[in-house]
Amino acid sequence: MQEKPIDKEEILKELDEIHKLDNDYADGRILGSMCTEAHPFAKEVYCKFLDTNLGDPGLFKGTKFIEDEVIKSIGNLLSLDNAYGNIVTGGTEANIMAIRAARNHARKYKGIADGEIIIPESAHFSFKKAADMLNLNIVEAKLDENYKIDVDALKEVISDKTVAIVAIAGTTELGLIDPIEEISQIAHENNIYFHVDAAFGGFSIPFLKEIGYDLPVFDFSLPGVCSITVDPHKMGLAPIPAGGIIFRKEEYLNVMAVDSPYLTVKTQSTVVGTRIGASSAATYAIMKYFGREGYCKIAENLMNNTKFLKEGLEEIGYDVVCEPELNIVAFNHPELDADVLSQKLEKLNWKVSVAKCPVAIRIVLMNHIKKSHLKELLEDLKEIY
Repeated sequence: MQEKPIDKEEILKELDEIHKLDNDYADGRILGSMCTEAHPFAKEVYCKFLDTNLGDPGLFKGTKFIEDEVIKSIGNLLSLDNAYGNIVTGGTEANIMAIRAARNHARKYKGIADGEIIIPESAHFSFKKAADMLNLNIVEAKLDENYKIDVDALKEVISDKTVAIVAIAGTTELGLIDPIEEISQIAHENNIYFHVDAAFGGFSIPFLKEIGYDLPVFDFSLPGVCSITVDPHKMGLAPIPAGGIIFRKEEYLNVMAVDSPYLTVKTQSTVVGTRIGASSAATYAIMKYFGREGYCKIAENLMNNTKFLKEGLEEIGYDVVCEPELNIVAFNHPELDADVLSQKLEKLNWKVSVAKCPVAIRIVLMNHIKKSHLKELLEDLKEIY
């Protein structure tokens, strides 16, 4: 830190120069991110609540009311009348909370001390963080030929140490939905905690189903589902950080609770203590602003762009890995290695990512990507081909 104060105009000028090093969503060149630019209205509301702390909710009763209303609304979207949970930093924290709840519940009611969690090979890396932090072993369930959990393989790895089963509604690499209805039944019959990671798909699948898309059931209408991760800062267009964790029962929060004697509430279940209320407020505002009708239009537009890209790639001669269920397209050049193709696109200033399961170029069709951007991308891919 320098000795003397610096004029704010000089500081802002410096920050503007540094900010130019960042990629801008509005350019339409960020093609591999599951996040997008927050809606201006959500940003406006976010700033109004910057000084609120949901870690001490008795001091911010209005903001706590807002968080409760958001959890209720998302729960309703996911077929749950009485929802419990929190708005947290993102899918990673939400998944950690879910696995912590599962571990503590199994420890208290089943006496499992050295637990295991079953996750698909396609699971997000946050579950490895959760297992490491919570001293749990990971057991991976194999995928079938469609890159979804092989249900028979899942059954084979269930043991008396299993504290949780995880399935994905919108896999990180391909945007696919695991056979959650079948897995729910297996979890329910075996009395095993079942968590659905719908960080990506949670804010699109319900709206796509509403407008006629034939997509699998993934939510609390299935009796085996105990918790769901859903991120408003993805397709919900809330500002980062706004992840969500929704529990079927309050007892899943209670088994994580620790004493917080100097706060206005006497127990706390979240991973972090201090929690900004701005995320809840912005999510509350943007959900009201769009409503179901607005989100249906957004989801439909993203899928139209997905179809446009897929068909354009196939016309050129690229190999599309699988039929997109959600707004992700993964593809390969018939001869070039995916990493080589990625480097060629990087030189043209396209920011793509390479999926590892299977290896492929992965493009996430988020709200900042317009059809004009896709036409330009396809022209460049045609030149590379």
